[in-house]
Amino acid sequence: MVDLHNVGTFNVDTRFKDKYLNESERMLEKVLPHAMLKAKPNLESMIRTLKRDWAIVYDMLSGKDNSSFGWDEHRQMVVAEDVVVIKLPIN
Repeated sequence: MVDLHNVGTFNVDTRFKDKYLNESERMLEKVLPHAMLKAKPNLESMIRTLKRDWAIVYDMLSGKDNSSFGWDEHRQMVVAEDVVVIKLPIN
């Protein structure tokens, strides 16, 4: 996805243009020729998982109840107090 963004052909504001999955599939085929990864469902599923995980981290750091979490710039990681209870959404 980073390579696809850096190419710049499929960028629109904060999203990708239509057909970006097809280009991602072609790029993966070059790197992993026999992996047989397809845009649908493989890449779409990975992107959904990435968005969900990113949303959880984003909410932890910038949500309304984030007093127990923070970002350690020196160690480049999320830090928390010793005891923290996390309520994750149930899907």
